[in-house]
Amino acid sequence: MRNSKSEILQPLQIRINEADPPLVENSKQITNSQIQITKQYDLEERTYLFAKRVNEYVKKLPRTITNIEIGRQLVRSSGSVGANYIEANESLSKKDFIMRIKIGKKETKESRYWLRLSEPLKEHNSEKELLIIETIELMKIFGAILEKCK
Repeated sequence: MRNSKSEILQPLQIRINEADPPLVENSKQITNSQIQITKQYDLEERTYLFAKRVNEYVKKLPRTITNIEIGRQLVRSSGSVGANYIEANESLSKKDFIMRIKIGKKETKESRYWLRLSEPLKEHNSEKELLIIETIELMKIFGAILEKCK
């Protein structure tokens, strides 16, 4: 069962079943059976997939002294992003929720830092860039959550 806090923070998407008739046909009204509401983003799942992608990226890094240490730090910080979001959803107070979201945002920034320092093979540079973009998007999401909590 989800905490109501996470339900409020996730945007909704309205999807129309393909088998249903067109929405505007001679000005007929749309019935509830024609509209199916689904969650567009599940932040817990997104942070989990981020950590999994980082783990796969780190496995592909060349085994240099710097990459080994950077990889360790990167795996820790990327996994902490999702863990803190889960903790925020299970928080007992609004103050605790805000603190966990702030920590999650901080860990996301740290992950971006370690990603920037990593030195992948040329064929893995695109994955590095995609992961950096994902950290930026996650920071914006956590920032938006914090703004809504004010």
